[in-house]
Amino acid sequence: MPEYLSPEQARSFYDRFGERQDWQRWYEGPALRELIRAGDFGSAHAVFELGCGPGALAAELLGEHLPEDAQYLAVDISPTMVELAGKRLAPFGGRARVLLTDGGLSFDLPDGSFDRFVSAYVLDLLPPERITEAFREAHRLLRPGGKICLLGLTEGCTVASRAVVAGWRLARRINPRLVGGCRPLHLIRFANAADWRWESHRVMSAFGVPSEVLVMVRH
Repeated sequence: MPEYLSPEQARSFYDRFGERQDWQRWYEGPALRELIRAGDFGSAHAVFELGCGPGALAAELLGEHLPEDAQYLAVDISPTMVELAGKRLAPFGGRARVLLTDGGLSFDLPDGSFDRFVSAYVLDLLPPERITEAFREAHRLLRPGGKICLLGLTEGCTVASRAVVAGWRLARRINPRLVGGCRPLHLIRFANAADWRWESHRVMSAFGVPSEVLVMVRH
């Protein structure tokens, strides 16, 4: 069985998953709050989100943290997620756009278009070479001084979280679709030191699920 989900398999899984992704807030919540804090979104006027899911993070940022003139562009591979996110972000009118992608990580957007590049629990689905590609595209899309704000499943940091990770790895070996293709990794290892300046890096555990929160500044 392939180690990673293909874009078509990922699309099929998350189309079926749909609104249930919101239920994951029970373990994602603390790490998302830390990402929002460390990302300093109050000074951001253009945000790009890779893999927005049903749009919960985008709605929270637009409604509570971003300046009133901030523009938000979110993309996702799942038509179901794009539809859900579009409905959720409709109250923000022209400030928010949600686009369907084909799974590629190169976007037809000008260099230096954004102040923030955000991705939560997405890169941990991808093969290593595609994670590296995502970092390169984030660097291209961000203005100098802009920030990449990432969140993903990581290695256990407590007894409970190590047990959860061990079970997660076992399920993934049986079939990656059982865990949506995600696996624990260290996102910081994919960052080229020549491209990024480290700003905030934390590993947090909620209900035994460990998450890595990484914020870096573009050189």
